[in-house]
Amino acid sequence: MDKLEILRSIAIIIITAKGFGLIARKLKAPQVVGEIIAGLILGPSLLKWVEPSDFISGVAEIGVILLMFSAGLETNLNQLKKTGAKATLIACAGVFVPLIGGALLYFCFYDFAPIGSEEFFRAVFIGTILTATSVSITVQALKELGKLTDEVGTTIMSAAIIDDVIGILVLTIVISFRDPSSKIGDVVLRTVGFFILAVVVGIVLYKIMEWVDNRYPHTQRIPIIGLALALALSYIADKFFGIADITGAYVAGIILSSLKDSKYIDRKMDVNSYMIFGPVFFVSIGLQTDLKSLDMSILLFSVGFVLVGLLAKIIGCGLMSRLCGYKGIDTLKIGVGMMTRGEVALIVSKKGLEVGMLDSKYFTSVILLIIVSSILTPVILKLLYSTKAETEKAVEKS
Repeated sequence: MDKLEILRSIAIIIITAKGFGLIARKLKAPQVVGEIIAGLILGPSLLKWVEPSDFISGVAEIGVILLMFSAGLETNLNQLKKTGAKATLIACAGVFVPLIGGALLYFCFYDFAPIGSEEFFRAVFIGTILTATSVSITVQALKELGKLTDEVGTTIMSAAIIDDVIGILVLTIVISFRDPSSKIGDVVLRTVGFFILAVVVGIVLYKIMEWVDNRYPHTQRIPIIGLALALALSYIADKFFGIADITGAYVAGIILSSLKDSKYIDRKMDVNSYMIFGPVFFVSIGLQTDLKSLDMSILLFSVGFVLVGLLAKIIGCGLMSRLCGYKGIDTLKIGVGMMTRGEVALIVSKKGLEVGMLDSKYFTSVILLIIVSSILTPVILKLLYSTKAETEKAVEKS
């Protein structure tokens, strides 16, 4: 791709992505849905105005690193410490049940594969995509209902945060098996080694950044250093530990999440992500999806993928919340609140494509899950919090 073609492609991507993003927001859907649809329209599925290239892939990779860095920055460590056993157990169930459900779904369509085979890990990766929770839609719905800070709302928020951390760990371990010579012991050692390094280096870097932040608050050098840290840890994670680079970016965000200026750093990162890197990443998902190549088996798989994705969260989180002492309709609220998928599912899918553990045709399934869960979650939560539902809850508690 020459220079002029690059300029043309980026201009088309940004304008189209933002246009469709605004349309999606007007329709009460996440903007990322509109940006993905923009990619589907621009790519091989329809207009063929933009072709995937190494340059676009590189920009998209920076976009995904910025997204995961921001996710880490938004992690509330104090809330994580205070959540206790209940939220942790709910989060674990919210990862385990979808992971198993997704793998079994793949086996049902493509036959069971022996443990350790390439097909086995492809099945596990399908399950890994389903582990991620995107709580942004749920947060907005609970805010509108005035229930964000009640016991159930707080539990959903806490479990979603822990869910993301566990999901990243699962992704890290699963991707490590992309090397056929990998052994479970080696994978575990590399993973543990990276997180030990992250803790030690993180404490030192946090102290340094805290000093810089106190001495030069709200100066541009703070987010610049933060960005450098995210890129450096992404490189180190992948290059020296064989771990997904987005794990390094996420850890970098967590390291800086307790700084006074963490929100300031996040705002500065959001400018870059919102204007160019984010749109290119989400559009690139659409560019790599060719709907013309879909057949009936993929369409049926997509339907199964959506059903398993939704039900696995409701069953896993709902049953565990019941075991943790929640009763009646509260268990269903927690399960429904945890079933939304968004950016993280796309990030995991993109990473799977890069390492050869996922075919691009499955992006359609992921996109469909995001759209359906984003629409259904606020609708069902509103019904569950209706007067009738609340009356039933009061009767159950009495």
